[in-house]
Amino acid sequence: MNIILIGLPGAGKGTQAEKISETYNIPHISTGDMFRQAMQDETPLGKEAKAYMDKGDLVPDVVTVGIVKDRLEQEDCKDGFLLDGFPRTIAQAEALNEILQNKEDKIDFAIHVNVPKENLIERLTGRRICPTCGATYHVTYNPPKEEGLCDRDSSKLIQRDDDRKETVENRLAVNIEQTQPLLDFYEAENALVTVNGNQQIEEVFAEIQKVLSGK
Repeated sequence: MNIILIGLPGAGKGTQAEKISETYNIPHISTGDMFRQAMQDETPLGKEAKAYMDKGDLVPDVVTVGIVKDRLEQEDCKDGFLLDGFPRTIAQAEALNEILQNKEDKIDFAIHVNVPKENLIERLTGRRICPTCGATYHVTYNPPKEEGLCDRDSSKLIQRDDDRKETVENRLAVNIEQTQPLLDFYEAENALVTVNGNQQIEEVFAEIQKVLSGK
């Protein structure tokens, strides 16, 4: 079973990816993990990616696609995989299709974890961090025992700059613009399934299981 997980920042994609991977015994492959592994193993493509990243440049599609191709050829992917963070563009989606077609394979499900923008803003802007120990809280969903203070060491909690409302709104706008073409692409491929991500974690996962059990 070959799955792609699509979702905006704060939609809970990472949590669902872990649950899917564990339940269906397929590897959870995130773009970040792939790059780190390729660079650690010093593969030719890993070295090439590192050269771009060290300069602060975006890694070109041809390198990213090559790293994905190498990863999907590994033994643990023979019965399926879960891709998280790839593809990000139509060019990458088309390249992935080609890789799979060459193996007489395809994407079975592109699962879109959908959460309304207003809820994502609340989730992301409500996060608070302890600057001393790194503990994470949320003003609504996981508040500290004493308002504004860390449970562990009583340090004053802070809001990171990238969790401020204006930054979050900008980040979401960029991601929405990037995500919509992918949703259209996989809908045309009859692979897109949208689940309601605005529920408890277990309820979202139950919805995903219903989708996957049809396979």
